[in-house]
Amino acid sequence: MTAPALRFQQVVKRYGQASVLQGVDLELQAGECFGLVGVNGAGKTSLIKCLLDFCALDGGAIEIFGQPHQRPASRQPLGFLPERFMPPYYLTGADFIRYLLTLQGITYDQDAVAVMLAALDLDADALKRTVRSYSKGMTQKLGLAACLLARKRLYVLDEPMSGLDPKARALLKQQLQALHSAGSTLFLTSHALADVDELCDRMAILHDGRIRFAGTPAECRDHYRADTLEQAFLACIA
Repeated sequence: MTAPALRFQQVVKRYGQASVLQGVDLELQAGECFGLVGVNGAGKTSLIKCLLDFCALDGGAIEIFGQPHQRPASRQPLGFLPERFMPPYYLTGADFIRYLLTLQGITYDQDAVAVMLAALDLDADALKRTVRSYSKGMTQKLGLAACLLARKRLYVLDEPMSGLDPKARALLKQQLQALHSAGSTLFLTSHALADVDELCDRMAILHDGRIRFAGTPAECRDHYRADTLEQAFLACIA
């Protein structure tokens, strides 16, 4: 039996007296595109921080392809882009991509980089400039390019559409759909429920630190007798 790509079992996380995750149970199957949605402060980013072992659990367990998440080796198949992506401002775009790939033992392939930049609508000349000169959208594209060039089995993307213009959003969706079709697992958070509806096989609604719903977008609409995913989401968290 194949192990899930991700398994969260009764995950609890507290900051002081505040419980931000209260027994979260969730599984992602290998090859799924899965969307995690919720209002600001629902616990989405905290769950990702726990997954990446950026903070200790106060209860429960997390597995990545069957391995405990605390083991560094368990995170080797995982690529991550944070919601607030801020690369070192003094590096050029090329230096940043080269550095991240080198950390993972991947050779910097100029042709592959050029193809990825074109796929995300980032001007290749931007790689010669320091990141301090980048706009928010350019910075996001740089982070996405570095993440996707690593060719991982699992991508964890926290608000990947943040700062992107309509053209870049459409192009990123094409890249994510291609990765999904090739068998990669995608775990993304998004405030844009239309993107979740379009891209994701399944989704979960996290509210007040608990999973309120898990299933397909269509099942979510049906469960709450809603015409749109937005209406279903509002009914779920009411």
